[in-house]
Amino acid sequence: MTSADRATGCIFCAATGASADPEREALVLARGDRSFVILNLYPYNSGHLMVTPNRHIGSLAQAQPEELDELIRFTRDAEIALTEAYQPQGINVGINLGRPAGAGVLDHVHIHLVPRWNGDTNFMSVIGNTRVLPEELGETKRRLQPIFERLVRQT
Repeated sequence: MTSADRATGCIFCAATGASADPEREALVLARGDRSFVILNLYPYNSGHLMVTPNRHIGSLAQAQPEELDELIRFTRDAEIALTEAYQPQGINVGINLGRPAGAGVLDHVHIHLVPRWNGDTNFMSVIGNTRVLPEELGETKRRLQPIFERLVRQT
C-alpha cells in the first residue's frame, strides 16, 4: 500500500501490499495475482464477503481483462464456498457504484456476496439500524478459508 492509498483511507488498499494492515489482512480469505476475497467487517449476514481487485480502481470499466477474469472466478468460488459452508437459500451478489447506489467505498470497486435465508434478519439494518450477527468473523474465516484454498488449487 502506498502512502497515497493510506491517505485515501481505502479499506481494500489497507488489506493488500507489503505493508498491509494486520487487522484488514486477517479478514482476507484468498488472494490471486490481481484480486482477493475479504470478509466484510460489518456483515449483513454470516458469510458476507467481498471480491475486489488489488488495484485501486473505481469501476469495472477501469479494469483490465485479466482483472475481470480473476474477479469473476473468485466470485464463482465465493458462491461455491458459501453454498458449501452455509447452505443458504439464496445469495445476493452485487456491485454498488457511486454513493446514490449504496457504495460505502466509492473509489475501489468490489463485489458483495451475501448469503440469504428465508426469514433472515437482514431487514434489521434497514429498519432498526442494528446488525444481528450470529457468528464471529474468526469463525466465518475458519469455515470458509479451507474451501477457498481447495478451490484456488483446482484452478
